[in-house]
Amino acid sequence: MDRYTILVGNDINNITPGVSWGDLLTNIKTKYNVPLLANGSKPFPMLYEEIFLHAIKENNIDETQLKIYIGEEISRISQNEIHSLIRELSTDNILTTNYEFSLEGTTPTVNNSLIKETTYSVFRQYKVGNKAYWHIHGDCNVPASINLGYEHYCGQLQKMRDYVVNAPNYTSKKIHKESLIRRLKMQEKLNLQSWIDLFFTSDVHIFGLSLDFVEIDIWWLLTYRARSKYYKKSSFIENKLYYYIQNNYVNSSSDKIQLLKANDVNIIVIDIDDKAEYYKEVINRIQSKYD
Repeated sequence: MDRYTILVGNDINNITPGVSWGDLLTNIKTKYNVPLLANGSKPFPMLYEEIFLHAIKENNIDETQLKIYIGEEISRISQNEIHSLIRELSTDNILTTNYEFSLEGTTPTVNNSLIKETTYSVFRQYKVGNKAYWHIHGDCNVPASINLGYEHYCGQLQKMRDYVVNAPNYTSKKIHKESLIRRLKMQEKLNLQSWIDLFFTSDVHIFGLSLDFVEIDIWWLLTYRARSKYYKKSSFIENKLYYYIQNNYVNSSSDKIQLLKANDVNIIVIDIDDKAEYYKEVINRIQSKYD
């Protein structure tokens, strides 16, 4: 198992001009004739559901059509120097909540997952070069897998909890039938089969990800891991989790930082305002830690 892995969010795409989430929402509302809906302070998964339900009433669309359109728009995001630097890191595993393939540097044609998931993303993996890229919220190659709405988040969480706590309910013989937590307790050699395994067996460095509280799947995973470590006294959890944040966001993120600390996540504050330079420093710190 890798000594460390990284979990990368969408903010690395904001270094260069492109399709922002605000642009995407505006385009969706225009395309499906729901322009009067205000974004306000609505959590994005609920805003997506609102847009989708209005679009159904007005246009009788299929959700797959909507996600195909979203996938096409997101695919226009171009890679920048930070994507290239991430590919140079010594880790074999890169996790991302992003749907496009800027991190890979190319659109992969072969899905290397042990389970070919059409909707959820417990096993979703593409191999490019010597690295495995785990798209934990779906990807543009499979539009139905793009995780946007509340319904999808809840379904994803259900699959994750089954995998970790109960047991995976897939018929495939390629995966272990025992729950992850049971296999960890047995302290047998753990063959990497899901990105979730890495949260219990490898150091995980999280950056470029706002980790809003609507990310219920990731917050559940952090909480379950912390409960297992401290409440259940699970001594087999020895890895470390790190969350990187720019100093100018610390004050406005105090609630999130407190919750992350409570969930056994180490906070790394970097006092660099320029976004590109900030991410270069994050990458340098991660690499130097394992040299």
